[in-house]
Amino acid sequence: MTVHHVAVLALDGVTPLDLAIPTQIFTARPETTYEMTLCALDTKVRTTAGFALVADGGLEQVRAADTVIVPGFEPITAVPDTVLDTLAEARDRGRRVVSICTGAFALAAAGVLDGLHATTHWKHIDDFERDFPAVTVDHDVLYVDEGDVLTSAGVCCGIDLCLHIVRRDLGAEVANEIARGLVAAPHRDGGQSQYVPAPVAVAGEASLSGTRGWALHRLGEPLTLRVLARHAGLSQRTFMRRFTEETGTTPLQWLLGARLGRARELLESTDRSVDQVARDCGLGTAANLRLHFRRALDTTPTAYRRAFTRLASRGPAGSPDPMARTRTRTRTGAATAAR
Repeated sequence: MTVHHVAVLALDGVTPLDLAIPTQIFTARPETTYEMTLCALDTKVRTTAGFALVADGGLEQVRAADTVIVPGFEPITAVPDTVLDTLAEARDRGRRVVSICTGAFALAAAGVLDGLHATTHWKHIDDFERDFPAVTVDHDVLYVDEGDVLTSAGVCCGIDLCLHIVRRDLGAEVANEIARGLVAAPHRDGGQSQYVPAPVAVAGEASLSGTRGWALHRLGEPLTLRVLARHAGLSQRTFMRRFTEETGTTPLQWLLGARLGRARELLESTDRSVDQVARDCGLGTAANLRLHFRRALDTTPTAYRRAFTRLASRGPAGSPDPMARTRTRTRTGAATAAR
């Protein structure tokens, strides 16, 4: 399998958590073909936490990479021209260019985001929209996928984006395995508006994460709003309101996304028939599974299985997502599936 080189470019004032996310997810491991290098202009890089990091690579390694990731940095000041030129060159050569959080400011300054949709941390999104009018800003998303240019919202949304990239490259089974190792959700639902301070906070109410976890182990069973509300010990109306507040989506949209995710994993990792996969993931019939696959992924279950069988044999380098449209703005798996 071909090695896929990932360069994580740490700018001066890099945010440690933003940096840790891609270096953890794209580190070399048996189930992937990634080879990750931490790159910077100088050997030592200052972080926002007051300590310095030592980088193994420079801009030469960035130029040689298949994927370039720019984590967030502060303060958001002028980025050196050499960095901007390198990012623009990567884009021109068809390399995948990615930002986490305020790293989008560097991509925008390099012209990489011109004419595209993008996002960044909600605290800085108004400044971003003002400073880069050539970019269409998506305010309420966790990440945006424009094919070979991807941007994430604030900090932990970088986990969502990096797992999405692994899912594109190597399939849901590998992405889910990495997510389990991180003790992170394979995908989250809703947009970053659920994390913006609200005028009235919900207090004294337990999270519905227990009910969501219970449902994930029973996707093949009939799961109605009434069944979910009963498990949570709430009225349907209260459950609907609380669920939407926590996840940014409705229970049925969330279920659809979870079931499609399970179907993708079964298609990749088993030889079960499409009818059996549809039953096991709770979508009932092969016709229903095909309908939702077409709406969410613009492909069929059979084509998806065939594409990821080929992908597993050659790795991600130079191979775009076999299902992805040329321009796909992605909020989350469930929200996309619900369209």
